[in-house]
Amino acid sequence: MAVLQSVALALDEAIGSDGIPRRAFDAMLARTDEALGWLRARHDDGSLPLLRLPAKEDDLESIETAARHLRADASDIVFFGTGGSSLGGQTLAQLAGYGVPGLSSLRDPPRIHFLDNLDPRTFLDVLARLPLVNTRFVAISKSGGTAETLMQTTVALAALKSAGLARDIPGLFLGISEPAVAGKRNGLRELLTAHDVALLDHDPKVGGRYSVLTNVGLLAAAVAGLDAEAVRAGAARALAPVLAKKSPADVPAAVGAALAVAGAQAGKSVSVMMAYADRLERFTRWYVQLWAESLGKDGKGTTPVPALGPVDQHSQQQLFLAGPRDTLVTVLTVPTAGEGPVIDAKLAEEAGEPGFGNKAVGDLVAAQSRAMVETFAANGRPVRTIALEAIDEENLGELLMHFMLETIIAGRLLGVDPFDQPAVEQAKVLAKKYLVGES
Repeated sequence: MAVLQSVALALDEAIGSDGIPRRAFDAMLARTDEALGWLRARHDDGSLPLLRLPAKEDDLESIETAARHLRADASDIVFFGTGGSSLGGQTLAQLAGYGVPGLSSLRDPPRIHFLDNLDPRTFLDVLARLPLVNTRFVAISKSGGTAETLMQTTVALAALKSAGLARDIPGLFLGISEPAVAGKRNGLRELLTAHDVALLDHDPKVGGRYSVLTNVGLLAAAVAGLDAEAVRAGAARALAPVLAKKSPADVPAAVGAALAVAGAQAGKSVSVMMAYADRLERFTRWYVQLWAESLGKDGKGTTPVPALGPVDQHSQQQLFLAGPRDTLVTVLTVPTAGEGPVIDAKLAEEAGEPGFGNKAVGDLVAAQSRAMVETFAANGRPVRTIALEAIDEENLGELLMHFMLETIIAGRLLGVDPFDQPAVEQAKVLAKKYLVGES
């Protein structure tokens, strides 16, 4: 495995009475054996297609073809979609610099934009500034009925028509949605089909927040110039110990799930995901949706919180270290020692920090992440560490699959369905009702 996990500093035997009890963790880990058997059965019978995605190859050519079409002569590529229809793509695209502060706006064209939040001012300004003739649009909605995505798509189509580009719409737009089903309305598919826009099929059995390894996430990765096949190869590494019938202690996802659920029972109701790399910031947001929407049911679950190091050491660290003892922190690191610009010794001395001289910027980041882990443990705050051997497609694919598996296993332990979202659906229905003026 190129993604290495340690839970030692989360347990009471290492950090004291505020740690997660070792006995409770061991008991919970033993219980994951049932969940692992359930996963293997679902893989074998094909009823959970997510588990077959790491080995899937027959759709990669269509994804690459679509990506090449979108990139050709494009100055900008805009992705419409919200939640799981966007965060997976953003997470992967960030490897190529998307959403990295300072760097994102300096990337070579095509520039990539994810309009995942429906803000009227932002949307108006973006459409006004985009060079529409050289812009490509991708609209993603599993059901085809997501209000935000439908509204964005209809407004963009109208803007293209107003710009005299109506005849070009089939070449400027692409959609991803479930296949048509008799008797079931799919507004996005119907709208785009009426404008002769091609659509890729969204697997109806893979929910949005689990769709990062499908064309939903991999199309954005390919557009950004990343290797979609390598992402799936990494995911296969995370799944391998499950399929090989390894003991729960040798399945990292089972260990993580057992830690989280045992922690919840010990009062650790907040799960912090703190990544020490700009290119993993979107991952922390992807994790928040996956964990919250999958497990927050029937009064159960823990509250996920995203954090980015070192910057959030200057904002959230005080709370994590001196606030309520209700937090389990995962510190996610990548190798940084020796990386980046080297500090001039003379300038370091002038700044009053001679110890910085001849050190690389990455040396400080590595020192900070190590210091945070040790400080958490020294203060009796449970901390799990996950170290990526490198930050690339395979390792990110492994990390993504690890947390999808961890989430599913945690759902089995908690006794909740990790694949539905009833509270979300209720709000969607009410929002559409109020939009059309019904009281």
